[in-house]
Amino acid sequence: MGKALMIQGTSSGAGKSLLALALCRIFTNMGYDVVPFKSQNMSLNSAPSIEGGEISRAQYLQALACRKKPSIMFNPILLKPEGNMRSQVVFMGKPIGSVSAREYMLSKKEELFKKAMQVLDELLEKHDIVVIEGAGSPVEINLKDYDIANMRVAKHANAKVILVTDIDRGGSFASIVGTMELLSEEEQELVMGFVFNKFRGDASLLKPGFDYLEKRYGKKVLGVIPYTEHKIPEEDSLVEFPKIKGDLHIQIVKLPHISNFTDFEPLHWANGVDYVTKAEEIKGDLIIIPGSKNTVEDLLWMRENGIEDAIIQAHKEGAFVIGICGGFQMLGEKIIDNIESKRGEVKGIGLLKAKTVFAETKRTNHLKAEILWEPVRGLNVEGYEIRMGRSISEKPFSIIHEINGARTFEPEGAVGERAFGTYLHGIFHNFEFTEQFLNMLRLERDLEPITVQKWSIEEEIERFAEVVRRSIDIDYILEVLE
Repeated sequence: MGKALMIQGTSSGAGKSLLALALCRIFTNMGYDVVPFKSQNMSLNSAPSIEGGEISRAQYLQALACRKKPSIMFNPILLKPEGNMRSQVVFMGKPIGSVSAREYMLSKKEELFKKAMQVLDELLEKHDIVVIEGAGSPVEINLKDYDIANMRVAKHANAKVILVTDIDRGGSFASIVGTMELLSEEEQELVMGFVFNKFRGDASLLKPGFDYLEKRYGKKVLGVIPYTEHKIPEEDSLVEFPKIKGDLHIQIVKLPHISNFTDFEPLHWANGVDYVTKAEEIKGDLIIIPGSKNTVEDLLWMRENGIEDAIIQAHKEGAFVIGICGGFQMLGEKIIDNIESKRGEVKGIGLLKAKTVFAETKRTNHLKAEILWEPVRGLNVEGYEIRMGRSISEKPFSIIHEINGARTFEPEGAVGERAFGTYLHGIFHNFEFTEQFLNMLRLERDLEPITVQKWSIEEEIERFAEVVRRSIDIDYILEVLE
């Protein structure tokens, strides 16, 4: 029977996901058979699993840290917010319906929790260590009785709990004390110690606070993780979207239901990106409409706020326009949606000669493709798709030649005049494509060509894990886990 180690936080954004990821890699490097787990995650950043299902990107990355293929078992319940206090519920990788927050809390949650715990039991039977990630804070008074992602999970698995806090925000000692005081005695017993995350400065100055915590609760301060720059995608709940104007002015429309914004991280590092929400802001060299959890509603939002007209005008004046997934669908001539928004036929922006019809089944696959778009024709790229739309176009962007390892020959995307759309999430993580595309735009502006720095998630995981390994007491953690 394996051991369960749980990472809980004093708040959202405290560093649970990254600490769990680092511990997954540290224990894996030590020779243990490790897997991640999160009973319920709310996120619009998702990724395909090995089974063809959909899981949170956080657990996807944690699986890579364990050197495991990402599985639906690592994130049984995924909630994808749709707006108006409703979420799509994805269970074991497949959508099972759309519910309001109240309906979910009072009806479906308990049933799904029991099934999720069966999955956790199976993981504990098969592996040495299960690193479990909590959600938000474990002591939100109004939600604690309904919480299925924190202490109920810890008690079920008899997990040892590490409580992490973000000291960069300030108030970290108060947040740890407040959390501990609101835990029951039984729950306090499960806490093995505390980790302070994102610290800048001299850690010795924290000693009086450490002494207080250890004296009051009899719990060890396991370590202090320094503030570390990295390229590992963050969870999306508290992301502060950057506004950086580089040599090229790259603008991304921050849709109300924006999803998989990690697509644009290579552009952020190579040039800088500017997220926009108003029509008067639209004036970039490159304008990108990203993926969306609710494509039609976000298209209508752009239309009502003048953003659609502003994009069309900018395009007439020479801006290059790209749509990724839902953004691609919006750029087409029409969308027929009787599934997600149930609005039937809706006129698209019309920059691409494409038509999209929503289907009941969601495609969640890893893809390999060959670009057909002339400036980089013949380039092989990789990515993934998560979509319910099925699109046809007169002039496809690429040919998919591999889906989850199986050979195929399937056109996707669309190319127009100074515009293209694609279903390939992660297209810009193909650094050769990104470098050639950016340099095409730079040449038009009489700018010198650049070399896009290549980096990999694997290297970033290893580098961050090493920082954590040097910063916290791994031997003590393993001792407590027995």
